[in-house]
Amino acid sequence: MSINLAEDRAEEASDQNLPSVWRWGEELRATFVLAWPLVIAQVAQMALVTTDVIMMGWLGPKFLAAGTLASSLMSPFYLFGIGLVSAVAPMIAQAIGARDFKSVRRTVRQGFWVSVLLAAFLVALIWNTKAIFLFAGQTEESSGMAQVYVHYAIWHLFASFLFLVLRCLLSAQGKTKVILVITLAGIVVNGLGNYALMFGNWGFPRLELMGAGISTTFVNTVMFLIALGYILTHHRFKRYAILVRLWKPDWNRFFEIFRIGLPVGCMLTAETGLFAAATLLMGWLGTNELAAHAVALQCASIAFMIPLGISQAATIRVGLAYGAKKSEGIRKAGWVSIIMGTGFMGTTCLAFWFIPEVLVGFYLDPLLPENQVPLQLAVSYLAVAALFQLVDGGQVVTSGALRGLSDTKVPMFVAIFAYWGLGLPISYFCGFVLGWGGQGIWLGLAAGLAFVAVVFVIRFAWRERLGLVNYKSI
Repeated sequence: MSINLAEDRAEEASDQNLPSVWRWGEELRATFVLAWPLVIAQVAQMALVTTDVIMMGWLGPKFLAAGTLASSLMSPFYLFGIGLVSAVAPMIAQAIGARDFKSVRRTVRQGFWVSVLLAAFLVALIWNTKAIFLFAGQTEESSGMAQVYVHYAIWHLFASFLFLVLRCLLSAQGKTKVILVITLAGIVVNGLGNYALMFGNWGFPRLELMGAGISTTFVNTVMFLIALGYILTHHRFKRYAILVRLWKPDWNRFFEIFRIGLPVGCMLTAETGLFAAATLLMGWLGTNELAAHAVALQCASIAFMIPLGISQAATIRVGLAYGAKKSEGIRKAGWVSIIMGTGFMGTTCLAFWFIPEVLVGFYLDPLLPENQVPLQLAVSYLAVAALFQLVDGGQVVTSGALRGLSDTKVPMFVAIFAYWGLGLPISYFCGFVLGWGGQGIWLGLAAGLAFVAVVFVIRFAWRERLGLVNYKSI
């Protein structure tokens, strides 16, 4: 009996990857091993959306327009939910770091509760899509087609949020490769589902946008069930018994998820809203400017996936050290992640600066005369984007590190002020008052991100004097 207990304890220590003494090299390796599958999984997640967009385009312009319209409505609510539910990540990491495995189960259980309740609320909120779009001045046809897609795709919120809870548990245990494999499998299932249901192949009815919506819900359900099956059958996760007493409430933990997660959701919504507003400003300048902005933004979004994955690893590594009450571990986990994120964005900064034509050429054919103006504009926008690559990477990774300390409320206020109190006004002033056009709008984006990055880095550096490291609260 004692031998088995000793083996279990040794396995637990190995599982959590918590050294007794944190060393820079070991932390760098641990963060890299944790982060790289998350990075690729983020890119793969983008590929899921890209697959839908491509196949909607195959149906025709009106289907693509309606599908894009529907996605534009669902996306902010989805991102808000992702931010809220992601609060379980630092809570799980801190519990594992403290060897409080009962708290892991309770956090996962309450994460499931929050996921289901939040998804039900969002479904009810945006169910009457057609009326929303008609009120916004969209055509009857586009509004009706968009509603068809939403009525079948919106149900994916339940599975998506539930999968995120399990993804946080897998990440905290260092099983990020499993997340990557599941996400890659999701791309295949989504592509096959779209091909069968949207176009009526392999004996299935041709359902067009309805088929795309069904496929979206189905693939997210499959991803959740695969993750759940893996966790329930793997020996490392059996100790958590995550489905035991699933009906039992834990109100303190339930509201703790909201306390940590609501600011994260608001912060994601504020940042997404800033870029949406910038797109609107670009539309005021003209079609060429808007097309160039879309290309430059796509390049920046792909580059952003790297520090975003690293930020998720930062949350876990800092959370583990915080739960273990290791101040040195918190320091090294945070700074290693910040250096990794900004270091990578330094390479994209150079790429945007020295080879923008190559990058833009993937989206706009330089041989076509009609592409010459938007191509040149996109190159000029990437020059500005190169300047904020470092601060963009710095702000998202440092945000992840602060999240590992359950510090989300003040960062939310900082982000909202920076994006809407500084970034957007500067974009308008530089773009229209000074007459700098699209480059001025991008300078405003850079200014907002730079402010957030500087404040977040200072906040992490001053974490102890600001009282962010409070072991009594764990």
